[in-house]
Amino acid sequence: MRRKLIAGNWKMNMDYKSSDKLAKELIAELDKNMFKKTDVVVCPSYVSLGIVNKTIKDSEIRLGAQNLFYENDGAFTGEISASMLKAVGCEYVIIGHSERRISIHDTNETINKKLKKALEFELKPILCVGESLVEREDDIFEGVIEEQLMECLKDIPEDEFKNIVIAYEPVWAIGTGLNASPKQASDIHAFIRKVILGLYSAVSSEELQILYGGSVNEKNSKEMISAAGIDGALVGGASLKVNDFVSIIKTASETK
Repeated sequence: MRRKLIAGNWKMNMDYKSSDKLAKELIAELDKNMFKKTDVVVCPSYVSLGIVNKTIKDSEIRLGAQNLFYENDGAFTGEISASMLKAVGCEYVIIGHSERRISIHDTNETINKKLKKALEFELKPILCVGESLVEREDDIFEGVIEEQLMECLKDIPEDEFKNIVIAYEPVWAIGTGLNASPKQASDIHAFIRKVILGLYSAVSSEELQILYGGSVNEKNSKEMISAAGIDGALVGGASLKVNDFVSIIKTASETK
């Protein structure tokens, strides 16, 4: 049975001290029993990775980053390398988040390079895929997601793919007040497994963790995480609120 995974994307929020405070509060509120079937990852900003790693090092919480660059080093002002993330204690890294695809113009090609670099340094990528509202309304969303998967996973062998997590982000449901229904999310998760089956094997398709990432909060988390084929959530704003994030984690730990 696949483990649940709850990942908190803190985005461009929380300074150094507030990140440390939030991490300490999470540790204090999380019961060890919650980790029996559920993994928990927090992804603070780059400047807070060090202090958060120090705070959570003796806990069950894992550290992730929000992005990386696909070169080892060099004249790439403002970027961060996989080796830097490993050195500061990261185990996970979010790649291809919709906000970066839209605002920073990350492409499937650059995301593919980033995935390869993350895997080279034994970081576990959380690959984000998803469609816009126009693509959903035009009924081309499956084609869009398939293209993202095909291009982002190009030339990644199956023995490395097993370390990748996929997060389905319906872009139209992020910060808009709209929400995908559990059935809509479940159907897309099944479609993603079908694409992975074609790219790799039945084993890879079945073992793949797929998260839902469309404005998950403490109110909708139970019905989303309980839906067929959904293995957890990539949580944005709710991960900044201790009680809300703990509630989501608790829900995941109690979901069969």
